[in-house]
Amino acid sequence: MASNKKYWKSVEELNENSSIVETLQQNEFVEQIPTDKFLGDKEALEASSTTRRDFLKYVGFTTAAASLAACEGPVIKSIPYVVAPDEIVPGVANYYATTMADGFDFANVLVKTREGRPIKIERNDLSKTGGVNARVHASVLSLYDKNRLQAPLVAGKEVSWESFDIEMARRMNEMSGQDIVLLTQTFASPSTSKLIKEFTAKYANVRHVVYDTVSSSEALDAFQTKFGTRGLADYDFAKAEVIVSVGADFLGDWQGGGYDAGYAQGRVPSTSTGKMSRHIQFEANMTLSGAKADKRVPATPSEQKKILAALTGNGSVSDLSEAIQTAVANAKSQLSAAGNKGVVITGIPDVAAQTMALNYNESSVVIDTAKPRMTRMGNSAEVLAVMNGVVSGTVKGLITVGVDPIYSFPNNAAFVEAYKKLDMSLAFSMRKDATASMAQMVAATPHYLESWGDAQIKKGSFSLMQPTIRPLFNTRQFQDCLLKWTGNPTNYYDYIKETWASVLGSTSWNKALHDGVLVSAAEVIMETPAAEGSIVEESNTSNGALSANIQEGGFELTLYTKTAMGDGSQANNPWLQEMPDPLTRASWDNYLTISATDAKAKGFENTHVANGALNGSYANVKMGDVVLKNVPVIIQPGQAKGSVGLALGYGKTEGIQKEMQTGVNAYTLYNNFSTVQNVTLEKAAGLHEFACVQLHNTMMGRDIIRETSLEIFNSKNAKEWNPMPMVSKDHKEIPVTSPDADLWESFDRSVGHHFNLSIDLNACTGCGACVIACSAENNVPVVGKTEIRKSRSMHWLRIDRYYSSEESFTGDLEKKEGISGLGSSLSEFAELEVASENPQVAFQPLMCQHCNHAPCETVCPVAATSHGRQGQNQMAYNRCVGTRYCANNCPYKVRRFNWFLYAENDEFDYNMNNDLGRMVLNPDVVVRSRGVMEKCSMCIQITQKTILDAKRDGRAIKDGEFHTACSSACDKGAIKFGDVNDHDSEIFALKNDKRMYHLLEAVGTKPNVVYQTMVRNTKEV
Repeated sequence: MASNKKYWKSVEELNENSSIVETLQQNEFVEQIPTDKFLGDKEALEASSTTRRDFLKYVGFTTAAASLAACEGPVIKSIPYVVAPDEIVPGVANYYATTMADGFDFANVLVKTREGRPIKIERNDLSKTGGVNARVHASVLSLYDKNRLQAPLVAGKEVSWESFDIEMARRMNEMSGQDIVLLTQTFASPSTSKLIKEFTAKYANVRHVVYDTVSSSEALDAFQTKFGTRGLADYDFAKAEVIVSVGADFLGDWQGGGYDAGYAQGRVPSTSTGKMSRHIQFEANMTLSGAKADKRVPATPSEQKKILAALTGNGSVSDLSEAIQTAVANAKSQLSAAGNKGVVITGIPDVAAQTMALNYNESSVVIDTAKPRMTRMGNSAEVLAVMNGVVSGTVKGLITVGVDPIYSFPNNAAFVEAYKKLDMSLAFSMRKDATASMAQMVAATPHYLESWGDAQIKKGSFSLMQPTIRPLFNTRQFQDCLLKWTGNPTNYYDYIKETWASVLGSTSWNKALHDGVLVSAAEVIMETPAAEGSIVEESNTSNGALSANIQEGGFELTLYTKTAMGDGSQANNPWLQEMPDPLTRASWDNYLTISATDAKAKGFENTHVANGALNGSYANVKMGDVVLKNVPVIIQPGQAKGSVGLALGYGKTEGIQKEMQTGVNAYTLYNNFSTVQNVTLEKAAGLHEFACVQLHNTMMGRDIIRETSLEIFNSKNAKEWNPMPMVSKDHKEIPVTSPDADLWESFDRSVGHHFNLSIDLNACTGCGACVIACSAENNVPVVGKTEIRKSRSMHWLRIDRYYSSEESFTGDLEKKEGISGLGSSLSEFAELEVASENPQVAFQPLMCQHCNHAPCETVCPVAATSHGRQGQNQMAYNRCVGTRYCANNCPYKVRRFNWFLYAENDEFDYNMNNDLGRMVLNPDVVVRSRGVMEKCSMCIQITQKTILDAKRDGRAIKDGEFHTACSSACDKGAIKFGDVNDHDSEIFALKNDKRMYHLLEAVGTKPNVVYQTMVRNTKEV
């Protein structure tokens, strides 16, 4: 029954004759808005500067104005092609093979372009050298850096290239007879080497010196002395049975990196032989290599030299700890048993140490000395001589190419002052970095995706670089400048073709350019900083820091490069700044890593604030007269006592956007270009705010990562080491996979495609390449340090890292199962939260699990998230109203909420906030707005394209055609994707493998992501 009760809004309404009541009944506002006066006066209207927003203030409070505004949408005009290019089909991607060679990272890649815009980097499967790491994947964003130089500069003012060439010629004539140094990165380029020789032949007073920002000089010196070629030995760890590393993070950036794919092949236990390699790591810092090792032994750098000598038969470890003595004895026995399938590698910055390793490995099948890597050519002694020459005044001119010595030279105050006084200074640079800011002349160089070039990454393995977009700015390549300055009328493209005439053999130029890579027996002489057999060596190459006495209360500092930032050449890349470190899980920072014992002794602390964010103490790091102030400190499980670590590549300020000016410049401590230094520490005032995405260190005995030993894997039934979770029904235990355990009736999933993703915990090294690839493919926004501290990371894919609380995860499990009684559980469970001083480590990539019984789907009040026929858990962004019920109900915590609009918002001044940066966006994926949930889609846009391409061609889809951004980025084979309804597919075999398990399977979500149990080769001799 309807109610006739009347409600009064105010006492005034009781007065029937009130003029106010009458007015309010007829109009929303008592006082009329004087629109007639304004709109009726033509002169006033024409003279008005009223904005659209102000206009709506006048007329927008009426229904008519609201209706008018609703009809008026934004108009974005597109200019059509006058003549459409044949190679571009709107909506269809083109791929080009090219090569990245920035002096630190070298990789053969495929570049995905849309309507002429490079938007993503992929692996080139034809390449057999190097690897495509996170930095290479992120390099496409550096193309669209708004801080890039847009034209050449002379005396700080933009000039034309014609004027620049004239000025350069004048200065070179004036400098005739004076010492000029051409200081360059390693190019590994046959054509560039040839060009530089022609340039130095024309200008005899110019000498070429190669400078690797992060030096491998000692390894190069040792290799050149032994084998006569300046290069680095190559290693195929897939052939190894026993790997012993002494201070070499070969899964990171050791000697250029790229070894992880081969390593992963040998680390997955063979189903036929039951074998996998054994990996033993001696190191000071906790590294990716140490995290993946079967046996990790913390050792300071000074201890490492003794360990290496003992392993190679040249020394003793009798004065070291009993644990190290036992580990060395066991490692020697295992190397002996492995014969020529054993290998010893080292990262000790010492020629004698590198020579020991080369001599030991001479008969190993793992090492390749006939075809060395050519990606490092620098000689620290020569670079030091240049540095001293500039300071003393003997070097009158300095031309820098691809390097930034003002930023990266150690303790460089004297060098900076001397650089300002040089008669001639010219910097080739992409941005106005520290050196370019002080140089008299600056040549603006293009990005590698705008350039031609070539490379010989490994002897006999050649590759080409081609532009994938026309230069965005008025830039010119270094090589084109040399051609101009030597009077050669040829352009660089023709010069490369001419140089490659001897390389191509029977292969056509077009095929080589299409493939991007070519294996050739042609001998090409590469530019080296010293003549063959006449190495310039100074005391720094033997690195006295290793044998020097430790200062009173001092520490041994190991400088390293982080997976995200490398040597710092891409410091202005927000994708890399926001990428969490695989081990500390911190982003937007570098920091001093120290053991818990040493931290307690020095008074350093890590604390959590009210919202859970991590804070840490500051330290002043002193090395002789050099003091690096206010370095944040992170307490790192596994750090060797008496040692500390600090990452290079941070602390840049020139040519860097304010938001990306992060961290401290550790190059000031890079004395004699050695990664090992003796330092003292003192606690400084204040607390540093870290942006850490993972604040739980251990699993506390939970069944998240499953692991077993190789011995148990080969000898026991899988039910014992990979049990199926049981649930109770009618007081009886039944498998969670039983139909009786289901609350839902599932539809028939055997019809059509059904996608699954498999993640092999043995193969995953935590490198983060998949994280960057996912961000690039799916337009994942960068939110910045402040938001990360509030746990608002937007990454669709994260790589969780877990430490063991005991010495091993098995020890954690045994301790948990032995807990009994309330008192015992309270104390011992709390102990399981604290990581061991030398823990085992496990990495677990985690994305939306695309559950067939998804908890998120049942709680969404607007059905914004639902399940697709092909197995994906889908999101309809336009439906989402941001209740976040789905995130609360997700046991995996993989959903992300857009607290803000991250695109075109000055509060988030990253790539999505400027027109240039937005050129990297993938048009196949919508940019999400504020107030909606988002998460992994299993790259539905890629799977649908694969299906449509096959349908267009009238063919069946072959196994391996389906992929996601993360699976195609992972060269380790840790992430595999495919259709489980294809029973001949690899993914079907992986889903039925005895190592397979689902994460939190007892919850009953039935995920479409499967994990492969981690197997460790733990057997000692």
